Amino acid sequence: MKAEEILAHVDHTLLKRTATWADIQRTCDEAVKYHTATVMVPSSYVPRIVAEYGDALKVATVVGFPNGNCNTAAKIAETAQALADGAQEIDMVINIGMLKAGETDYVTDEIRALKKLCGARVLKVIVETCFLTEDEIVAACHCVTDGGADFIKTSTGFGSAGAKLSEDIECFKKHIGPKVQMKAAGGIHTREEMEAFLEAGCTRLGASAAVSVLKDEL
Repeated sequence: MKAEEILAHVDHTLLKRTATWADIQRTCDEAVKYHTATVMVPSSYVPRIVAEYGDALKVATVVGFPNGNCNTAAKIAETAQALADGAQEIDMVINIGMLKAGETDYVTDEIRALKKLCGARVLKVIVETCFLTEDEIVAACHCVTDGGADFIKTSTGFGSAGAKLSEDIECFKKHIGPKVQMKAAGGIHTREEMEAFLEAGCTRLGASAAVSVLKDEL
């Protein structure tokens, strides 16, 4: 797999709490130069990125991040503002506690509400697999599918572990609906790992290291 092919599936990510505008600009410049799928940034920077880069860059941002346990109204407001500011993709975090308590209707309804706001724009749902049992991952797959989301995503990158190929992705493949795509994120550091996740069926990767790893091949 060529480096260009891998990068075309990458959300070039900078979500560190300490990220400054200069850091964000550097990440955006890399995303434009190396043709990544999107740049994934905190929502506070979305308007400035849209103003500075325009159509040169597709902007994605996060909602309910990283814990996911704010109320649905807050997620709706956050999503609405991000979309109004020009974000084209939203990565939301589910309410993990609700899922673990078996309150799957709550989780599904929340996903559905955010997808309704997004309309044709992409909604990815972070289920944070490191905190879930296999049965809970299966339940999350059904919530994401029934809620109408575009993607199921493994991890925030801020949990206790990132994406796992055999445990997470293979489980996703068995239990998501046919219209749901997969995004692996968290702990993906090498070319070999990126290629493995893509070959397993992921169509998007969250990998802050992708550009630095692959740029010398371009």
